Amino acid sequence: MSTNTPSSGMSFLLKLYLGRGVLAVGWAAAFAFAHDPIDALAITLLVVYPLIDAVSSLIELRAVPDGSEGRLTLFNGLLSALAAVGVGLAGAGGVSAVLHVFGAWAVVSGAAQVLVGLLRRGPELGRQWPILIAGGLSFLVGIFYNIQALGDDASLDVLSVYATGGGVFFIIQAGLLAWRTRRPRTQTV
Repeated sequence: MSTNTPSSGMSFLLKLYLGRGVLAVGWAAAFAFAHDPIDALAITLLVVYPLIDAVSSLIELRAVPDGSEGRLTLFNGLLSALAAVGVGLAGAGGVSAVLHVFGAWAVVSGAAQVLVGLLRRGPELGRQWPILIAGGLSFLVGIFYNIQALGDDASLDVLSVYATGGGVFFIIQAGLLAWRTRRPRTQTV
């Protein structure tokens, strides 16, 4: 279901992006202190992070038009829900297993985020460069996580950095949307 006007859609996305960014940064702070050893708290946090993305994506469906953008947003929400299950199960297998699942999710969801950002590059929602950068970095970092998981130095420390970066990019995008709603609009023919 789409919102009625472009400005109400922008306001909705602003709030969603800000909330999503703050939750990601908060998660990163909690996970930084709770991931070693991988115990019930660490696994719970591992499950919660993709669930934040899943719920945010499903909520975001209210503000997106039908068509390819809506399908990508739905896909990302469902993918993130599967990732939550996957990292929960991988937690029993140790650091490498978690990095493999998290990395695979980061690659696919990052690609989907880039595609959604490209679809939103119109005049109403701005250039979406923070979302494009965050999606691109997620894609690349996901590859790195899978490579790291194959080595002897696999560590979950990198996940807090990942979540912090993603959160900051969502907060920046919210700020840009807020700025865009406050600046005077000029009519062009």
